Amino acid sequence: MAGVSSLLGDWAVSLHLSAIDTARWRATGYLHDALRENHPETLRLKLPSGLRILPPDMLHGPAVAERLRLEGILDDELLGAVTYHSIGHESLNGLGRALYSADFLEPGRMIKVEWCERLRARMPEELNDVTTEIVAARITYSIEHGLQLFPETVGFWDALVNGL
Repeated sequence: MAGVSSLLGDWAVSLHLSAIDTARWRATGYLHDALRENHPETLRLKLPSGLRILPPDMLHGPAVAERLRLEGILDDELLGAVTYHSIGHESLNGLGRALYSADFLEPGRMIKVEWCERLRARMPEELNDVTTEIVAARITYSIEHGLQLFPETVGFWDALVNGL
């Protein structure tokens, strides 16, 4: 979580966001995986019915967002980013796209290290292009391995390639 938060904070500074927005971006990075270690079936019970169908390893984001809502957080951009950071969603904008990308590009991950370093170097100036490349790679991986494509991911792809 600290690595994602650091990336988001650095990107927010590079984008010349306000101090408040920079803090929001950093907080989003810390919060997105806050319930990752909780038992998936416990998390599933606390989610709206539309999100209960997600696989166990993707329930933590929506569960964090629900917890934040219950605590009185009304920041829809932050809540959407946390909810959909694992699968994407057509409604994700700057913060959501940045979190989706930072979660994939976090230094220390051993997935295509050189490619990820090149993508990180293009951030945040090329946020939409980099996010599109990451979504394409994830969709390709899912297809090649016979994994489910989520409608949210396909909608995210469509939004990105259509410049929405």
